[in-house]
Amino acid sequence: MRNLVIVLGDQLSEDASAFAGFDPVQDAVWMAEVDEESTHIISSKQRTTLFLSAMRHFAQDLRTKGWVLHYCEIDSEGNTGTLDGELAKTIERIQPEKLMMTAPGDWRVLQKIRELSRAMNLNLEIRDDTHFFSTVRDFSEHAATRKQLRLEFFYREMRLKNGILMDGKKPVGGAWNFDAENRESFGKKGPGILPQPSRFAPDAITKKVIELVNRRFASHPGSIATFGWPVTRLQALQALDAFIEHRLSNFGRFEDAMWEGEAWLYHSHLSCALNLKLLNPREVVAAASQAYEQGLAPLAAVEGFVRQILGWREFVRGIYWSHMPSYIERNAMKATAPLPSFYWTGQTDMACMRDAIHQTLQHGYAHHIQRLMVTGLYALLLGVSPKEVHSWYLGVYVDAVEWVELPNTLGMSQFADGGLMSSKPYIASGKYIDRMSNHCKGCRFDPAQSTGEAACPFTTLYWDYLDRHADQLAKNPRMLMQLKNLNRLTPAQREVIAIQAKSIKESVRA
Repeated sequence: MRNLVIVLGDQLSEDASAFAGFDPVQDAVWMAEVDEESTHIISSKQRTTLFLSAMRHFAQDLRTKGWVLHYCEIDSEGNTGTLDGELAKTIERIQPEKLMMTAPGDWRVLQKIRELSRAMNLNLEIRDDTHFFSTVRDFSEHAATRKQLRLEFFYREMRLKNGILMDGKKPVGGAWNFDAENRESFGKKGPGILPQPSRFAPDAITKKVIELVNRRFASHPGSIATFGWPVTRLQALQALDAFIEHRLSNFGRFEDAMWEGEAWLYHSHLSCALNLKLLNPREVVAAASQAYEQGLAPLAAVEGFVRQILGWREFVRGIYWSHMPSYIERNAMKATAPLPSFYWTGQTDMACMRDAIHQTLQHGYAHHIQRLMVTGLYALLLGVSPKEVHSWYLGVYVDAVEWVELPNTLGMSQFADGGLMSSKPYIASGKYIDRMSNHCKGCRFDPAQSTGEAACPFTTLYWDYLDRHADQLAKNPRMLMQLKNLNRLTPAQREVIAIQAKSIKESVRA
């Protein structure tokens, strides 16, 4: 055999760079399901089901093409439970001349495969992941010209380089960013009648995986009763078409809004398909841009959506590969508290947290504001260890692959990298959640109060966070207004807040 092409669970595309030049006569494909990928962090049932089902569907497609595929299922007799263990067994059995793979999305996995290839004295060719607009080298070149890394400048370069939403060298509409038009709440009347999300009934393959996951990972968090994620390329394309037709036009206006009991709203729900490579970001961006050109969606909505994919998604990947493996150890705010146990159950009196966590456990999904300004914000204000927050996010969400999850959690959400990724900590009191949702109406806590029995824990911990980190935050110009508001509090008020904050912290550790 000439080449053994390694395909990981988030590389499910026949257009992957590892397949360039593939010869079905001389080459073969290797895939493996292993316990380690669901247990090195505790992976939710929704997440594990998605990966295993999508892998099995992709394997079926490869077999239909007549390609030689070495595939080990997770419950096969003798499965070692690790990627390197399974790969070593296959190498010893078939003796390929060379290993080939697309660059993985996880530093840990990359090191395992590199170490194995060296130990077995076998050449390993790692090719760029072409399911991105840029390479890691492109990002490094951009970073070398900047004193500070900021999404906005990188995003503009990407727009120019790829000619997306451009009028020559100027942005369409005369502005690069329409964020100011994309921050509406649903108001008192709520979202009204919402378009149905794209959900796909489990077929025979997925049903078998669901049974396996319920049996093998019975103690893992979440439920699979509602599983409906796209697990094939065809389903992913159908989900893309449905988003463009039914939700993109309102995506921008309401992308930051939340509403009790409404998981899907106007979001795309495409991140898991993108991250598994069932969709190519180029076709997603092209579909959104075409919707604008055809008058099917306003520019603000399309630009906001494109920025998430062409800008943010590429930016966080650059951060990850430019700063690993040390990035995961960063803890600029010296946060050491344990993650509260209710993150695994949703059993809390805070209505916003309860809704976001229940939704997460039920669907393996929450939109970006729920992650950043509800579950992430609470962990940040509470002072939870960034590594613990990272492990939770990586485990519970169906779209979580480490290259995208870690910078979003450690950098954007927890400010643990000290400002490498974002220019300030994203902190707010309960009033932000009140403004962007209806959660506070049915909650026993009052977002306007920071002390007393009815005080919102978000508001108490917000002022406590500012007070505890005042000296560090004073060096940040974007935090001066919030610190100015803090300084309006009397020493007596600050002391009462500190006492209440201490009580909150003790209660979640009990």
